[in-house]
Amino acid sequence: MNNNVDYFITKEMIVQYDDLNRKKKEIEKELEKLKKAFNQYFDVAVGKNVKGELNISGYKLQRQIRKSEKFEQDETVKRLEELNMMDLIQRKPDEGKIKSALNLGLLKEADLEGCIKQISSQAIYVKQITTNE
Repeated sequence: MNNNVDYFITKEMIVQYDDLNRKKKEIEKELEKLKKAFNQYFDVAVGKNVKGELNISGYKLQRQIRKSEKFEQDETVKRLEELNMMDLIQRKPDEGKIKSALNLGLLKEADLEGCIKQISSQAIYVKQITTNE
C-alpha cells in the first residue's frame, strides 16, 4: 500500500456514507409510493397512459407519457428472412437499417406487422409555480 496518500478515509466518513445511503433508499421508497398514488389518480381522472395535469396551491403536478417502439427480435428476424432481406439482420434486427428500408420503400410497414412492440412509460414532474401575489 502507498504511504504517500494525499487523502484519507475516516470512520466518520464511512458511517456518514452508510447513513446517507440508508436515507436515500428510504426516500426512494417514499417517492415510489407517491408516484404510484399520482399515477393512480391520473389513471382515474384522465385514463391510463394519458397525460394529465393538476394545480394545487401553487404546485403543478404533471404526468407525461413517453412511448417507444421496438422490433420483436425473433418475429422480425423470421420475417426479414422470409422476405430475403438478410442484410437487414445483424444477430438482431438492425432498427436503423429497417427504418431506412421503410423510408426508402424497400420494405412496407405491413411486411413487419406484428413485429413492433410499443412500450409506454409514465413520468411524474412537480414544479413550484411562482405567483405574483
